Amino acid sequence: MCNPRSIAARILTTIPFLVFAVFGSAADKPNVLILLVDDLKPTLGCYGDEVAVSPNIDRLAEMGTRFDLAYCNQSVCMASRYNLMLGSRSSSTGFYSFGTQFREVYPDAVTMPQHFRNSGYVAHSMGKVFHIGHGNTNDDESWSAPHLKDKVIEYVLPESTHRQLTREEALFTNEFSRPIRSLPRGAAWENADVLDEAYADGRIATHAVDRLRELSADPDQPFFLAVGFVRPHLPFSAPRKYWEMYDRGDLPMPEFEEAPEGAPAFAVKRGGEITAFKPVPVDTVVFEDDLKRDLIHGYYASVSYMDAQLGRVLDEVESLGLDENTIIVLWGDHGWHLGDHGSWTKHSNHEQANRIPIIFYAPGVTKGGTSSKQPAETVDIYTTLASLAGLPKPSGPQPIDGIDLTPVLKSPGKRIREYAYHAYNKRSHLGRAIRTERYRLVEWIPHDSSKNETVYELYDYKEDPLETKNLADSKPKILNDMLELLAQEPPPRKQVSRPGR
Repeated sequence: MCNPRSIAARILTTIPFLVFAVFGSAADKPNVLILLVDDLKPTLGCYGDEVAVSPNIDRLAEMGTRFDLAYCNQSVCMASRYNLMLGSRSSSTGFYSFGTQFREVYPDAVTMPQHFRNSGYVAHSMGKVFHIGHGNTNDDESWSAPHLKDKVIEYVLPESTHRQLTREEALFTNEFSRPIRSLPRGAAWENADVLDEAYADGRIATHAVDRLRELSADPDQPFFLAVGFVRPHLPFSAPRKYWEMYDRGDLPMPEFEEAPEGAPAFAVKRGGEITAFKPVPVDTVVFEDDLKRDLIHGYYASVSYMDAQLGRVLDEVESLGLDENTIIVLWGDHGWHLGDHGSWTKHSNHEQANRIPIIFYAPGVTKGGTSSKQPAETVDIYTTLASLAGLPKPSGPQPIDGIDLTPVLKSPGKRIREYAYHAYNKRSHLGRAIRTERYRLVEWIPHDSSKNETVYELYDYKEDPLETKNLADSKPKILNDMLELLAQEPPPRKQVSRPGR
């Protein structure tokens, strides 16, 4: 039997003008520009990082509202982008890991760009928006025009790859004709003396500028434009001039490189993705100081390179006068460990892997240079953008978990939720977490139902911002209070698999 909602969604997608009579003329609607950045934690001047050179994102923060306690819903690239585009937490859908296409589970899902298309918008995308690689692909139904993709793993120097396909290049191009571990490792960084467009983010910025000019030619047609930048994702390939913005001696080195006292061993991420790059050792988790400094230098240089490209897009928005009627959102898909707890990259339930930048600029709503400590989540962006644009509240058919942050954008001191929620799925346990302004609780549930022991972590960020000690045993009252908050959430869904697996 046909699903009536599915039929309606398909009609609205193909004939968007039918909704104009209900929702008003297209000319009345604000445009939407969403800037997605891969692996970006708040290493930004506007978030108080005194080393970062990020003048353009800082400028965006001065235009709008910065969320200081913003969190991804899972620190995995593919899952986090599904969280954003579906408005659904991983624990609601079961999308924790690579390889499962969301339409295999929710064939009639209405993604964020589709929701805007259904209300008369055109939706375009370029760069890294959906995660393409590791068995996942783009979602063609989301866009009005073909998605413009570019590289994530990229080198210009022959010595970085010795002219061979590397492990990470194969993963990000869905090239599985040979076992991944049989392929060579690529370099963890490059600082070639090249122009910005030698790497993907420079090209993506150019495409975005061109697309903005095309879209602005028809002021009666509102647009939804998603621009995805890939740096500071590994490898840290950025033109040399961005490396030269930093004094290596001034770079912030990790302050606490041990596992938190009393934390379960499986909670700390060691090795993994970082070992796919040379010269990172594969047989030890203890890095030499020079290697640590090189990696940290590369991360910061990559942030500054990306920021410069993002600035070109903002410049064009202002040059075209689009800033008067365009909502702009900056979003990092998850955080990144830079040696804290001896961890590198993401994939954990700790602060550095999950805290992200979220900045909203909404003409007539946000007040420039404001900030909020309202805990915010990735899934809130879908619901909030729909509200700001005057669209109907998203209703699925996939789970919609986000809340509307518009009241906070109008009054940054307002509080509409006590915590942010995120999860991470390990081989042995599923960990779900809530983060209040002061504390984080992590509940680790074993996948093996015969093992009934649930393990908890509790951290106090006022007294212990580096997460040096798990307080679950020593602060039972706080633990119980946090468990009461967690009990408000539905039970998590298990990892879904492709049909037939």
